[in-house]
Amino acid sequence: MKNKVKTNKRSGTFQRKVLLLLFGSLSFGFTYNLRQQLWILKQMKREWNKINKQALKRAIRSLYESKLVDMRDGAGDAVKIILTENGKKKALEYEIDEMIIKTPKIWDRKWRIIIFDIPEKYKKIREAMRQHLKRLGFYKLQKSVFILPYECCDEIEFLIEFYNIRSYVRQIVAEKIDNELHLKEIFKI
Repeated sequence: MKNKVKTNKRSGTFQRKVLLLLFGSLSFGFTYNLRQQLWILKQMKREWNKINKQALKRAIRSLYESKLVDMRDGAGDAVKIILTENGKKKALEYEIDEMIIKTPKIWDRKWRIIIFDIPEKYKKIREAMRQHLKRLGFYKLQKSVFILPYECCDEIEFLIEFYNIRSYVRQIVAEKIDNELHLKEIFKI
C-alpha cells in the first residue's frame, strides 16, 4: 500500500509555487533575450526571498516524494534540485491555470478570432480548449469559434503547443466584424 502524504490546501499551494519557481529557472535557460532574462531573474529573486526556509524544505521533500523533482550533488555541499519530466508537465499545467490576457488601456481596434476543429477522438482536449478560452475572457461566437479584442497570440500559442493541436487551430486578426457593436458592449470597449 502506498504511503499517502497529508496535504492541506495551503501546503499544496506552496508546493505549487515552488514548482513554478523551479520551472521559471528552466524558462530562464531557454530565454536568449537579455531583457527577458533580467526580468525573470528579478521576479524569481523576489519570490524566493518571500519563502520561509523550513516550509521550503518540507515542500521540496514532498515534491521529491511525489517524483516531481530530483536531487543531485552540486558544488561543495550544495544540492541541485531538478524538475523531472512529470514535474515539468505539472508546472505547465499550473502555468495554464494561472494564465491571463492583459487588457490594454487603449484598444488597437482589432479582433482576435480563434477557430478550431479538433477531432472527436480528442474530445477532452477540445473541451479543455473551450474552457481555457472562456476563462481567458473570450466570447463564444459559435461552438468552436471564439473572439477577443486584445492581443493574445502568445497565450494561444502556449495552449496549442501544450495540447499539441497546431493542425486543428487557426488564429485570425480582423479589423471589422458585422456584429461589432454587440461585441463592443460585451467587452465594454
